Amino acid sequence: MIHAEAVDAMEFPELSQRFNVQGVPQTVINSGGGIFTGAYPEPRMLEEIKRALKN
Repeated sequence: MIHAEAVDAMEFPELSQRFNVQGVPQTVINSGGGIFTGAYPEPRMLEEIKRALKN
């Protein structure tokens, strides 16, 4: 199961600082187990998610 949320970095500066947001979109997997910035194509995003889940 997957749970996703979209957060406006300007409205939630504490979250932006917590996850060191430096660009958008920034995707955070499992509360920081994986983080990537930018619009990734679907196959690359799937690779990043799998990598984060292994950690």
